Amino acid sequence: MTKKLHFTLLILCSLFLGCTTSDSQEPAVAEDQDPDPIDTSEVKDPDDADYWDDAALVWSDEFDGTSVSADNWLFENRPSGWVNNELQNYQPEGNTEVSDGTLKITAKQNSDNTIEGAFTSARMNSKESFKYGRMEIRAKMPEHRGNGLWPALWMLGSNIETVGWPACGEIDIMEYVSYKPNKTHASVHSTANNHTNGTEITSGALDLETIEEEFHNFGLLWSSKYLKFYIDDVDNIQFTFRRPATYNTDSWPFQNNFYFILNVAVGGDWGGLEGVDTSIFPATMEVDYVRVYQVD
Repeated sequence: MTKKLHFTLLILCSLFLGCTTSDSQEPAVAEDQDPDPIDTSEVKDPDDADYWDDAALVWSDEFDGTSVSADNWLFENRPSGWVNNELQNYQPEGNTEVSDGTLKITAKQNSDNTIEGAFTSARMNSKESFKYGRMEIRAKMPEHRGNGLWPALWMLGSNIETVGWPACGEIDIMEYVSYKPNKTHASVHSTANNHTNGTEITSGALDLETIEEEFHNFGLLWSSKYLKFYIDDVDNIQFTFRRPATYNTDSWPFQNNFYFILNVAVGGDWGGLEGVDTSIFPATMEVDYVRVYQVD
């Protein structure tokens, strides 16, 4: 009789999701947040000192050809004022070149000096998107000749078309404004923390004396637990943002896929704070490579 009762209880247990024969429990999260999938399946702990040692290259563009790869990148085609009150028209042709192993993105001023479309540039979005990994971009900022440039190497959540910005999340691996020469910035944006309400999470201005003269590695270590930004070497962490102890999609949208963006803006809410010197054009940012390494 006891054995039959035990067997019956086991059958009933399997019919209800709330019953389990295991003592394991899901990690505690905020009530309105689905558990982060990586938290329940990740064998290695991202906080282990050797976590990134075995990260393997899974995607890259080395810009070794003679043109931008249509397999890897899409170009925005947008008018001036589309975002951040920037002055440039983003166009798919005329502002990029691949040669001598680097991508060149060049912001230009129109020769007719008209206000409408006075500047042109390029904004490239990667076709591939990624979730977690070591993201590294080797680049050199435009030669410093004056104010008005706003180049950036960054990432946006792939769900932006459905949830919008800032709910999709934004990861700024490197931002540069030419009225602050020899400096770089790393920032994180979400619904809870973004620049429109002055609550963005940012490194502030980081000194980098040769940012306009030499190539540097701008990197991100992105795991289920943190975003860590480094310059040149993975051990040279400049800024860390850890997942809040209690989080939801407003404060931690960084558990979804993100895609890369490479662009050079002109003027705008930040880049144009000190005006735009029209004598600095054309102005070119060079990118040596974009690489993604991931841990199995």
